[in-house]
Amino acid sequence: MNMDTIGLIHGEGGKFTQKLIKDIFYKKFDNPILVRDTDSALINLYSKEIAFTTDSFVVNPIFFRGGDIGKLSVSGTINDLISCGAEPKYLSLALIIEEGFSVKELTKIVNSIKETSILANVHIVTGDTKVVPKGKADGIFINTTGIGYTYEYKPKNIENKDKIIITGTIAEHGTAIAVDRYNLKVKGNIKSDCMPLNYLTKYIKKYYRYIKFMRDPTRGGVGQVLNELSKRYGLGVRITKDSIPIRQEVEAINDMLGINPLYLACEGRMIIVVDKNIPLNILEQFKKEISMDAAVIGEFTDKNDFVYIENYFGGKRVLGELDTQILPRIC
Repeated sequence: MNMDTIGLIHGEGGKFTQKLIKDIFYKKFDNPILVRDTDSALINLYSKEIAFTTDSFVVNPIFFRGGDIGKLSVSGTINDLISCGAEPKYLSLALIIEEGFSVKELTKIVNSIKETSILANVHIVTGDTKVVPKGKADGIFINTTGIGYTYEYKPKNIENKDKIIITGTIAEHGTAIAVDRYNLKVKGNIKSDCMPLNYLTKYIKKYYRYIKFMRDPTRGGVGQVLNELSKRYGLGVRITKDSIPIRQEVEAINDMLGINPLYLACEGRMIIVVDKNIPLNILEQFKKEISMDAAVIGEFTDKNDFVYIENYFGGKRVLGELDTQILPRIC
């Protein structure tokens, strides 16, 4: 691979994305806020802490099962704020539109942005629009920036035996994109899980003292998030195959495509790492209050420093960082 130029693999969210960020951006813009490596920057302004994040969306196709680029652009930015314990309040909206793009489709996308913003109880308060010549973009690209107030939640150091929770079934966004992009004729209720996760806050904020880390597993999926945490804390991660919530039809499509669903994006789920001493009844409350599909999928371990998945008869398989191109332009 030619590493002197940028390739699509640099946008997969995996090993090469992380290398690009750390070798170029972190070195040039090194500061204590940036290198915390959280989904949102936590900034103190006039004795108040706010969360501040930005994200760009280049998804292909722009309309997909369960959503579109508009719904995705609001949901993705909202969820990055939620993962830092913030209450989202305001968004900016910037669009790069290719000459010749349908006004009807643009209106549909803007309506989706409006509906999702109302659902998330946020206001779009500023924005920008640029138009580029035909052939210089791919329909439409969107950037959203979000601001929210933070509360009592603070990330904490992850330790041996801390538990890993996923708030619902995995790989649904990535699978929906694959089905529509490749025009696959499949049966079953395949659609993206794309949605803003504001509803989570009212349920989990009473457990903040037990929560050590939160992240929505978008590019690179669950597997990449767990690898990044493993490297950051020098711990291993053991997940069990039977505990991973995944719909049968989603698993079947990924088997057919030769894709490991653990590396596919979720756009409406949260990984939550909780203290090993969390009361067991709280884990049951997660299932009742968040989703019956919420599950403890594994734990951190000090016996090794890599991520692995274990099946029901004890077989183990290493899950390394994502280092191949599987599905570009997923968000």
